[in-house]
Amino acid sequence: MSLKKPLVIVTRKLPDAIETRMMELFKVELNVDDVPLTQEQLADAVKRADVLVPTVTDRIDSRVLAHAGPQLRLIANFGTGVDHIDLAAARQRGITVTNTPGVLTEDTADMTMALILAVPRRLTEGERLLRAGTWEGWSPTWMLGHRIWGKRLGIIGMGRIGQAVARRAKAFGLSIHYHNRHRVAAEVEDELEATYWESLDQMLARMDIISVNCPHTPATYHLLSARRLQLLQPHCYIINTSRGEVIDENALVRLLEQGKIAGAGLDVFEQEPAVNPKLLAMDNVVLLPHMGSATIEGRLDMGEKVLINIKTFVDGHTPPDRVLLDLGAESVYS
Repeated sequence: MSLKKPLVIVTRKLPDAIETRMMELFKVELNVDDVPLTQEQLADAVKRADVLVPTVTDRIDSRVLAHAGPQLRLIANFGTGVDHIDLAAARQRGITVTNTPGVLTEDTADMTMALILAVPRRLTEGERLLRAGTWEGWSPTWMLGHRIWGKRLGIIGMGRIGQAVARRAKAFGLSIHYHNRHRVAAEVEDELEATYWESLDQMLARMDIISVNCPHTPATYHLLSARRLQLLQPHCYIINTSRGEVIDENALVRLLEQGKIAGAGLDVFEQEPAVNPKLLAMDNVVLLPHMGSATIEGRLDMGEKVLINIKTFVDGHTPPDRVLLDLGAESVYS
C-alpha cells in the first residue's frame, strides 16, 4: 500500500492519545459514541476503508469480508486475540491482519493471580456480606476459605501469559504444572520449577486450581468439555481469563451446582456480554466483566502497536505483528 493518507475506520472508542495520533497520520473515521457496530455497519466499513481497526467485539467473518472493497488491504486489530476475524477469508482477499501481542501479558497475569487469590479465600463473597450489613463481627469458624500455599496449579497454555502467571503463582507458594501443545524450553521449566503434562486429562485430575491461559481457536473450542470438567476433583477451582469459548459453560454451571467443583473465577464468558443467570446467583463464583487487560498502560501500548502496524504497512513494509493464517493451528497454547 502506497497511499499517503489512507482511510482508517476505527470500530470502537480508543484512548484519546491514540486517536489524536491517528488523526495526525491518517484520514480517520472514529467511533465517538463507542457503540459496537452492527454487521451491516461493519460491511459498510470494509467496503470503504483502506485500513480497518476492529476490536474483539466485532465479528469480521466471511459474510462481512464479502463486502470488502479492493482498497482494503489491512485489518489492524486492536487486541491480541483474532478469533473474531476470519483469517482464511482475509487471506483469500489479499488482506493482511495484524494484532497487538505481548503488551497485555502482565496485566492479564495480574488479573489471573487476583482471581486465584479471590476465589479460594471468598473475597468477593465477604465483601458482599459486609456491604449488605450482615457482618456481626469476627468468629473463628465464619467465612473459612482455603490457603493457596502448597497447592498445585495447572496452567493450560504456557505461552507468555501462562508463564507470567506461573512466576506470580510460584512466589505465592503454588506448585506449577502445565499442559501445552509444545513443551517449553528446559530453562523455563527450571526457572518455574514447572511439571509438564503431555496429557491434559491426567493433569486435570490431579490439580487443586486450573488456570485457562490459551487462546480461543477452532482447536481449543470447548477444550474443557463436559467430559474433561468431570475429571476435576471436588475441591478444585477453575480460573479463566482467556476466552469463554474454551470452556463448556453449561457443563461448568452444572458441576458447580452439584458441588463437583469447588468454585470458579471467570473474567470471560461463552456468550458475553450475556452471563448465565445461574452463575450470577452462585456465591462460590467470582465474576468480572472481561477486564483482565483493562489498564490505561495496556490500552495505550495496544494503540501504539496498532499505529506502528498501520504506518509500517502504509510505508510498504511488512508490519511487525502480522498474523499468520496458521496461528491457531501452530500455537494453540502459546
